[in-house]
Amino acid sequence: MPSRKYDIGDTVMGRWPGSSLYYEVKVKAFNPSTQLYTVKYVDGTELELKEADIKRSQFFKSKRESSRSKSPSRRRSRSRSPGRPVRRSTSRGRDPNKEKESKIYDVLEVKLSPLPKSVINNANVQYEKKISTNNEVNSEVFHKVEFGQYEEKQKAVTVTAQNKVEALPEVDRADVRYNLRPRKEDNEKVSENFERKVEEVTVKSVRKSKTTELEFGGRIGAFIMIFVLPVIVFLLLVTCAKKDPSISNFPPSLPAFSTLWDSQVFGIVGLWFLLQVFLHLLPVGKVVDGLPLESGKKLKYRINGFYAILVCAVMVGAAIFYGTDFTYVHDHFLQFASSAFIFSVLLSLYLYIRSRWACKDELAPNGNSGNLFYDFFIGRELNPRVKSLDLKYFCELRPGLIGWVLINFSMALAEMKEQNIEYPSLAMILVNAFQLIYVLDALWNEEAILTTMDIVHDGFGYMLAFGDLVWVPFVYSLQAYYLVSHPNQLSWLFGAIIIILNGIGYLIFRKANSQKNLFRRNPHDSRVAHLKTISTATGKSLLVSGMWGFVRHPNYLGDIIMAFAWSLPCGFSHILPYFYVLYFTCLLIHREARDEHQCRKKYGSAWDEYCRQVRYRIIPGIY
Repeated sequence: MPSRKYDIGDTVMGRWPGSSLYYEVKVKAFNPSTQLYTVKYVDGTELELKEADIKRSQFFKSKRESSRSKSPSRRRSRSRSPGRPVRRSTSRGRDPNKEKESKIYDVLEVKLSPLPKSVINNANVQYEKKISTNNEVNSEVFHKVEFGQYEEKQKAVTVTAQNKVEALPEVDRADVRYNLRPRKEDNEKVSENFERKVEEVTVKSVRKSKTTELEFGGRIGAFIMIFVLPVIVFLLLVTCAKKDPSISNFPPSLPAFSTLWDSQVFGIVGLWFLLQVFLHLLPVGKVVDGLPLESGKKLKYRINGFYAILVCAVMVGAAIFYGTDFTYVHDHFLQFASSAFIFSVLLSLYLYIRSRWACKDELAPNGNSGNLFYDFFIGRELNPRVKSLDLKYFCELRPGLIGWVLINFSMALAEMKEQNIEYPSLAMILVNAFQLIYVLDALWNEEAILTTMDIVHDGFGYMLAFGDLVWVPFVYSLQAYYLVSHPNQLSWLFGAIIIILNGIGYLIFRKANSQKNLFRRNPHDSRVAHLKTISTATGKSLLVSGMWGFVRHPNYLGDIIMAFAWSLPCGFSHILPYFYVLYFTCLLIHREARDEHQCRKKYGSAWDEYCRQVRYRIIPGIY
């Protein structure tokens, strides 16, 4: 077993992969299996480096001293006597220009000093207009570039651990002064060559290391949830169908196999999925760019979900006109849930198998652990596509979300049939109306989903496939399913209070998400430009005013308020209809913890300052 050269806690100089730039780092850990050192920068960003990419600071001191000790008189003059013949080089296959450039970048080191904030901000605005890049860099910039020199007190340019790539500073190159002493070429030419070379290194140095930080209880937790999640769904549905769905009757008896499977129902689920694929691929709606990937590439997405639900509404209306009985969904609800579950498992298996042939830069940062069950659950591939069909993006909003609305509608018809009433009850109308507004809002603001954690960070595996196709349509519709067999008479006053509560939650939810999406897309938009921010080492800023100065996750607060309003129409006889709000609160608290971890890792000390200014996470005064 090879010995370790550097100890934990040592302050050394680390080289960025693919470049010759060394920065001061601190050794945090060493992995004997991969022979990689985990090093930390001054703002908290961490990277993994090989031993060959780490030097003692004395190495640069000795190098500088030796270069200074050389006397200028010992250098050979380039002048020639007129009488001496010119000697031609006999070497072949050498390109003098490439040889000079390679020498430049082999010994290139950087001396850093911070520029005034006004200069940095102006430069960033100008540079963003010229070059669109996904690299996130420190607000400190290259001030002077010299050969054979290194300043021990230089500050490290921080690149986010998520990208793990060489980054260019977001400043106008006109504000950078180059001092290239051994060469007399024009500074502008060298600057262009340097920028081109670093850009090439940036793309080539993108690598996906294995996932070491495991979520959801790690390998054991992922393995358990693969089996526990579908059991929870079926227990909820079986219990909800009973006359007395109280805790005293839990767990319910197992249903007969015939109530769980029907090939015709499975065919309907498959046709529904294909119909949504067809509507998604229609050349209707605008095409937008997603956020930049680590490779710098931007994927294209067609935004037409709102048109899809309108087409589905017309088709449902036509089907009812021709005598289709949608109470069939309620009567075969368990079979629909079983079919959707089988469909999600088959899709998950396909996603895992195809990910084995995916390129490394196409893998999700959190789904490449090497463990079969964990990677199957989380999802290995970040954006699996079949030609122009992005499977993860499609499943997020289409078959499950629109299916949720259709299920609620069928439950309203089933309530009228079972309770022998001419119109749905006020409780059923409120549940349908609230959740329809929520879905319509999601589809109307479909572009906003491109900035969410599900799209940007999480891979597409069993977790999202099951959640999109099974959990959302069959658990989120639990209140409507409950009201079919357990009607609840609401007074108009209590109904008005519930409407006001849902309206407050929706306003908080929509306002917060609108501010976030506008700021992420264009921080200089007039609608968000006035908001106070905190600058970060990545070049991005954090909102500390508006809705995001109220709590750290105001959109989660709005979600929880709406979830509570959706459960209130079911009354207080049983806790079962409140499973959704209880689960959703736990989900958002867990997601908030994931957000906190990712943001602290990404923004370092700036996130600590943000947490100091915005004290509460979700619920003001409480949490």
